[in-house]
Amino acid sequence: MGIAERRAREKEELRSKILEAAGQLFVEQGFQNVSLRKIADRIEYSPATIYLYFRDKAELLNTLCGETFSQLLAALLELEKADADPLSKLRAGLRFYIDFGLQHPNHYLLTFCTPHHHCRQLEKTPEFEQTNRTALETFDCLRRSLQHCRQVGLLEFEDLELTAQTVWMFIHGTVSLLILNSGDPHFPWCEKEQLIENSLDLVLASLKCGARTGTTKQQHPVAHW
Repeated sequence: MGIAERRAREKEELRSKILEAAGQLFVEQGFQNVSLRKIADRIEYSPATIYLYFRDKAELLNTLCGETFSQLLAALLELEKADADPLSKLRAGLRFYIDFGLQHPNHYLLTFCTPHHHCRQLEKTPEFEQTNRTALETFDCLRRSLQHCRQVGLLEFEDLELTAQTVWMFIHGTVSLLILNSGDPHFPWCEKEQLIENSLDLVLASLKCGARTGTTKQQHPVAHW
């Protein structure tokens, strides 16, 4: 390996190290309580080193969220190509979303549970716009999957946007509770796999039975973080 290749690899490794430390600290201490100095101390570098990669902690947060959405989107787009019936693909996509959140709890909590006002200073930047586009593309996968199931008569509902957002809220609640509370010794939690599968059964059964979700005038996608 040449000098240039080695330096590029070392640079990418340090960038990943910064992101990992930032993600851990944001979850442990809260975004508002973390400084670049704290992140630098965690990885045993000077704050000046972090400025070579990120201009501030808001950009760090946006990068973490953007990478999370990109990974989700890539996997969900692959699932769309699967040779399976629409309902099986819908369930597989929802299950993947749950498993992804549980496998990457810090990234999930930062992306989906960080208060929106922490990102206001980024809202007019190209980086934020790209992250938001990726987020909406990810949500489009759920919309398309639900619509396909409805078109072939496997599910019944009236309002696609309202149904998609409701399903996402339901699944998001499942992931969040499993990350944050499943280890609580003061509540008699059922076995995790049973909870996940039963959650999927319930949300899909409610649509199979033709339960009406109502209608809404709001047809525009909402921000996801």
